[in-house]
Amino acid sequence: MIAPPNFLEVSALSQVLEAAVRVGVDLAKQVIHVHAVTADGHVVCKKALPRERFLAWCKLLPRDCLVVMEACAGAHHWARCLRTIGLDARLLAAQFTAPYRVQGSTGKNDANDAAAICEAASRPHMRFVPVKSSAQQGLLTLHRLREGVKGERTACLNRVRGLLAEFGVVFPRSPQALRTGLARVLATQEPGVDANGLRGLHIAARHLEQLDLQMADCDRAIGLHARDDARVQALAQVQGIGPLGASALVAGVGDAGVFRNGPQFAAWLGLTPRQHSSGGISRLGRITKRGDVYLRMLLIQGARSSLLSAHQRQDAVSRWAQQLKERVGWQKAAVALANKNARIVWALLSRGARYEPEYRPRDLALQPSLF
Repeated sequence: MIAPPNFLEVSALSQVLEAAVRVGVDLAKQVIHVHAVTADGHVVCKKALPRERFLAWCKLLPRDCLVVMEACAGAHHWARCLRTIGLDARLLAAQFTAPYRVQGSTGKNDANDAAAICEAASRPHMRFVPVKSSAQQGLLTLHRLREGVKGERTACLNRVRGLLAEFGVVFPRSPQALRTGLARVLATQEPGVDANGLRGLHIAARHLEQLDLQMADCDRAIGLHARDDARVQALAQVQGIGPLGASALVAGVGDAGVFRNGPQFAAWLGLTPRQHSSGGISRLGRITKRGDVYLRMLLIQGARSSLLSAHQRQDAVSRWAQQLKERVGWQKAAVALANKNARIVWALLSRGARYEPEYRPRDLALQPSLF
């Protein structure tokens, strides 16, 4: 049991924190380190707080005090809590903290990380991670569970394939062919498979059935969201996105207005090339792969699917993608199409416009708002 601080301790701490204008917070499961400074950078408080006392300590800070945390597990929850008590809570990408740790890579600990977060937040050019609402995180929960179930189902199918191969039973690489073959082996009791092997395959078949039901539940819930949300319906009209990708983008991005333009949004998703330029000579490499891995994967996989049938469509984007594929190859064209779709997504989310395959900039003012 943690004893609560007495009145004198709270009063003295409140006086100390009156001058604080910026606080760096290093979050953890049980112990949270804080580092508070004044406007001129003077440290007024640095200490470790039990999780139970963190919110009470933050209530002693002046209103509109900047409280910065790394974007990690639980960070969005704490940011929402701090904003409800009048503090300016923001989240910082973890990779932006390391350069401001004066002790370098050999001096990493929670206290030094809190100081580095506080210092990084003072930079005028620093970019912060938008705080997600509980509704956004709830929807992303479905997407994360779906991805986990999908990976587990693939692993289970591969495991069954390997177990059957031990008895000399081999099926084509298609998952459907394996499912059909497994059902036949269980129904006919393949002579080469002994009783224990059949018992194990029955267990694996039931596990696969449960995973299929879980996947269907996730798809059903995501489909309900896609049906009821106008933004998802607008994004789903873009070739290469669809309801699943649209739902994930709406939940993962939230307010697209925090991005200045479409190219900045695509860069946030890691769909722009790396640069190693100097002396006026531009050297571009592979894409940066920064940002949300799941959103980038959905955009690229959707672009690949769209590119396969691009020759069957005559809209401007499909014609451009088909010409690009013939010039630079299928893989580069797919990534370029994902980048273009990301820019289209930003335009639709930030402007509330309908998707027009033959869109021209001068028609923007004539498009009715969708949401």
